Amino acid sequence: MSKQIAVVAITKHGVQMARKLVEILPDSDLYYMEKFATGDEENRGFYLFPGSVSKLLPDLFARYRGLVLIISLGAVVRMIAPILKDKKTDPAVVVVDDRGEHVISVLSGHLGGANELTRRVARILQARPVVTTASDVQQTIPVDLFGSQFGWEIESFAKATPVSAAVVNEERVLVIQESGETNWWTYDKPIPDHIRTVRSMEEASNHPFDATLVVTHRLLTPDEEERFLANGVLYRPKVLVLGIGCNRGTTLQEIEQVVQETLLESQLSIKSVRNIATIDLKKDEQGLLALCKKYGWHLESYTPSELNKVPLEHPSETVYKYTGAYGVSEPAALLSAGASKWILPKKKSGNVTISIAMVPHQEVQR
Repeated sequence: MSKQIAVVAITKHGVQMARKLVEILPDSDLYYMEKFATGDEENRGFYLFPGSVSKLLPDLFARYRGLVLIISLGAVVRMIAPILKDKKTDPAVVVVDDRGEHVISVLSGHLGGANELTRRVARILQARPVVTTASDVQQTIPVDLFGSQFGWEIESFAKATPVSAAVVNEERVLVIQESGETNWWTYDKPIPDHIRTVRSMEEASNHPFDATLVVTHRLLTPDEEERFLANGVLYRPKVLVLGIGCNRGTTLQEIEQVVQETLLESQLSIKSVRNIATIDLKKDEQGLLALCKKYGWHLESYTPSELNKVPLEHPSETVYKYTGAYGVSEPAALLSAGASKWILPKKKSGNVTISIAMVPHQEVQR
């Protein structure tokens, strides 16, 4: 199984609908009862099952990211109840009625993507999508998906439920955004008055609030955590670029240690690292490639002539002698981030040189 979505039908009409649906729904597999076989299932890659669908669901639940079930809602609720685990890992579950009139988001609406899957299936079937999550209905911030379109990572999830309640109940919500993409409000209406956006912890201190959404690349101080995360969720935007130069053959362990120590010294979160940048001579450096693979970062490389276009306060003749560039980590970090200054210009540690720059994001006028 390499596809992401399983479509399941148990009635004659449901099977007819499902066969048409999987032709249009990308990345989907089809399962239906053997008694509705037409003879072309093997050629078309459809799966047949005997007996009760309840015996099939636990396996599908574990193997697919989304389930589209053309089965009554009540039956689905009873069948999935014993196999539910956690909202962060359960697959999206969508129910379609036997006439294809309604498509209902049942489980994992936000994190699992059921709401979006519901809308996709409804468009294909020309049906009515039924989404009941409050943030979607009210067109406000979905706390568990905030910034997900940009790759933001939630670091503190414990308060997601009470913070979501504060958002939909129109309590005072403070969005403290120190970095990251600012065009996260996508609705065709102004941000509600109960949601206020500020650009720093200092500014946040001037406003009363009941809940917070904190977006930052920084490691918070104990005082900041106590004040702003008591009823808050912390997000890590991907805004840090690490410019790295190293001697040939430098190990993953040495590079990783320098990265971790440098970020901690600079009070920066490793979860906000977007990518590594270096000179093209190092684009096949095994230690760098292994580091990127371990953390899911991509590696960007630049030619010496590209790097030399960046003015450096202390250009190195030694580096130029061996690479043709007057610097590696500093110019690579700025070029990749599209920044004009460094958070950390340059640090040399053993076989590794590291610089840090931050991707700038222009503030959106709301």
